[in-house]
Parts: sequence; structure tokens; C-alpha cells
Amino acid sequence: MAHPFETKRVQAGGPPMIRVAVVEDDPVMRDHLSRAIEGCEDMLLTATAANVAEAEGMIEAGGYDVLLCDLGLPDGSGVSLIRKEALTGRDTDILVITVFANQNKVLDAIRAGARGYLLKDERIEDCMAAVREIRRGGSPISPIIARQLLGEIRPDPNVPRPMASPLSEREYEVLNLLSRGFSNAECAEILTVSGNTIGTHIKNIYRKLEVNSRAEALFEASSQGWFSRG
Repeated sequence: MAHPFETKRVQAGGPPMIRVAVVEDDPVMRDHLSRAIEGCEDMLLTATAANVAEAEGMIEAGGYDVLLCDLGLPDGSGVSLIRKEALTGRDTDILVITVFANQNKVLDAIRAGARGYLLKDERIEDCMAAVREIRRGGSPISPIIARQLLGEIRPDPNVPRPMASPLSEREYEVLNLLSRGFSNAECAEILTVSGNTIGTHIKNIYRKLEVNSRAEALFEASSQGWFSRG
């Protein structure tokens, strides 16, 4: 039996599509995101939900690669849905799209399992690019959110890797560059390595620090005192 929130279209031939599910209570925004996803040749809209109750059923059904999730829902918080999805153990990437720029809400979402955090004033094209980026292993974050997360961390590039750090010298260099706001491509250019190599280093950093996103890695490093605070 089909769920009332489910929306599907036939997948065309070619490379596997990115299957996307949307949790958004604002019908205008939900329709805007849905139309944008359906307009992308490499994406497939699998389901939409307008509240926590509908989204819980959607999460139980699964069948998507990326979950776009709002935080402010009429019957609860999107953080509970992020946590529920993360606990399934599926290879799902969770991307928050919300109006909330409050640092505590950002951290709550990241700790629950979100790997990206966008504000609703982002261009729709940037939101679709973020879906692709997060599926490639990135952690897309709106610039204003990134500034909040990185504002207190002022790493000194001349400071050697801390003895207590489980990271290799090169992994620490990559984390240091990430903390200064450089993108993966910029890190690759600075260290004169390939983008794939940077991606491997980032995956190793996440594994060693037991985190799921760039923001979590930076806060873990900061809490361990690996970076000085301004």
C-alpha cells in the first residue's frame, strides 16, 4: 500500500540516480524542493513528508540515499528524525535545510547524525549541488553556519601535530586546512595531491575521530585542544 506522502517517478536508464526524500512542513518550500529534484537528471524524488508522524513512516520504509530534513516541524523536531535515520545504520546522507542558524540547533543536528546544514535562503541550485556533494562524501554547510562553527578555532599552521592525536601528520595537515575554511579542492591544490587523496584522508579522519562530518571533526579537535582558540 502506498504511503500518502510518497511521490515517485520512473528512473531512466544510465548511471544510478541519487534517490532523495524530503521532510518539510511548508507546502510551498516542499513543492519547490520537489520540483527542483525532479528537474535534475541525476536525482529521483522517492518520498515527501510534512511532519514527524509522516516522516517516521517514511524512514521505516527507506529506499532513499539522501534525506533532506527541516528542523522546525509542527509535531516535533527534525532532530529526532535525523537520529532515527542515523540509528538505522543505512548508508544514508542527512542534509538539514532549515531557517535556524542558532549554533545549538546546528550542533544538535550534527550530533544526531546530519552531515550537512543549509539555510533556506540558499539558491535552489546550490541546494541541489549540496545533495550531490554530500553523496560524494562532502559536508556542505552554509557559509554563515561555517563561520559560526569555525569562528573560535584559530589553528597555527606552524604548530606540529599533537602527540595525543590519532591522526597521521598528513591527516592533521588536512584537518588544519579544513578548519581554516578551505574546500576539498583547495586542500588538494595546497598539498599538491589529488582530490581523491584528500577524500581518503578525510574518510580516515572521520573514522579515527569516530565522527560523521567536517563540523564534528573540527569540534572534536577543538575540544581536545589541538587548535588554539582566539
